[in-house]
Amino acid sequence: MSSIMLALPSKGRLQEQAMELFAASGLTIDRPGGARSYLGEMAAMPDVAVRFLSASEIARELIRGTIDLGITGEDLIHETAEQGPEQVDIVKRLGFGRADVIVAIPDAWVDVTDMDDLSDVAADFRARHGRWLRVATKYVNLTRRHFARHGIAEYRIVESLGATEAAPASGAADLIVDITSTGSTLKANGLRILGDGVMLESEAVLMVARNADWPGPRRAVLDRLLSRLG
Repeated sequence: MSSIMLALPSKGRLQEQAMELFAASGLTIDRPGGARSYLGEMAAMPDVAVRFLSASEIARELIRGTIDLGITGEDLIHETAEQGPEQVDIVKRLGFGRADVIVAIPDAWVDVTDMDDLSDVAADFRARHGRWLRVATKYVNLTRRHFARHGIAEYRIVESLGATEAAPASGAADLIVDITSTGSTLKANGLRILGDGVMLESEAVLMVARNADWPGPRRAVLDRLLSRLG
């Protein structure tokens, strides 16, 4: 088999920008089955099969090597698996979908300005309040790794399924780890980013799976596609 599989986000602005990127290189992608279809095609390169998946699915399948290349957020590669970044090659940073994964605390914590201060707060929080510090986040793995690097162990993760930035005001959590592009939503919810609280600067990236099977003919298709994208 000499065809390769390209995965693009299935919806939203990220999907629109990804398709615009290919179209600008003369590689227009069609979705014959309509917006609800998971199948796409690229007439200019019929040996490239196109699939539309969620951004998180793309990250997971790239790491597994079950798709060959795809576009998704760099943050999802880091979150999906600890060794995720080692399982892919970033071939193009795309300049859209930019956002930072950050640690944000309530403005009222005037004496907390960096992760060292947060470490001190976490250490005596249970003694003061009878419970561990609660961190609301969708980025469970990134949070655990980042907090461990700063020696913070006395906390509990509250997995967020909705508006993470609202968790401190609602009493569901004490601080958050979330993604932000402008910081305006954080400010509106009375939160601020720690001085060293940017955990990851993320953007949409085109990545190739290292674990995919790359015999000569498939590699040739990949190289031809990448050369068209510039």
